[in-house]
Amino acid sequence: MRVLLTGGTSGLGLAMARALVEDGAHVVLTGRNGDRAAAAAAGLTGPGRAHGLGVDTRDEAEVAAGTDRAVELLGGLDLLVLNAGIGMRTVNPRFLEEPQPFWEVTPEAFRAVVDTNLTGYFLTARAALPALRDGGGRLVVVSMNHMTMVRRGFVPYGPSRAGAESLARIMAADLQGSGVTVNILLPGGATRTGMVPEGADGEGLLDPDVMVPPLRWLCSDAAAGVHDERLVATEFDDWLAARQTPNV
Repeated sequence: MRVLLTGGTSGLGLAMARALVEDGAHVVLTGRNGDRAAAAAAGLTGPGRAHGLGVDTRDEAEVAAGTDRAVELLGGLDLLVLNAGIGMRTVNPRFLEEPQPFWEVTPEAFRAVVDTNLTGYFLTARAALPALRDGGGRLVVVSMNHMTMVRRGFVPYGPSRAGAESLARIMAADLQGSGVTVNILLPGGATRTGMVPEGADGEGLLDPDVMVPPLRWLCSDAAAGVHDERLVATEFDDWLAARQTPNV
């Protein structure tokens, strides 16, 4: 499988990229810093291969060039995972202890998060769609819990993720019957990543590897044709069991 995964240098993205390479996929992972992306890719081992590219997903020209380069390296595209994002920590380092009301968020901070978490998804999906269509590919949009989208003090992260989830549902509607599938994948809780403030109690945080089982399933033959679904990683086993249980 040929995969382009954005935001693959750490956290959820790196965990997913590692699993894909272990499963034999050819992966291009991106990050804003090209050296860091290359180092992350070099650290992945398995029967698959990995390349790292520096792409600022907020920049239309960089996204177009990076996507073209990824498709060239991969020889096509079977799976696009939209994961690149920044969190509340970039806006308010103490967002858990001291929630910041929306009127104290600067326009610059608002735009930085929305441009990365929402506009970046749009730009990348738009640029990659021709290659996905060539192979009847799959698109996975990483999201977060609905409660995160409405939580006090979570402007602009909450709105950016709500927008990304709406984008995913509309892309699924637009691509219905095209051969390209679109599905949403989220951890199901706070995860142990760089988005959590330094010094925060790690008890109860999910490991980024929680994303691996549902992602592997979405890459499998069993998921062929699965479209416009919302998979919560912590609930995946129950979701899959219910899906496989015949109606009586």
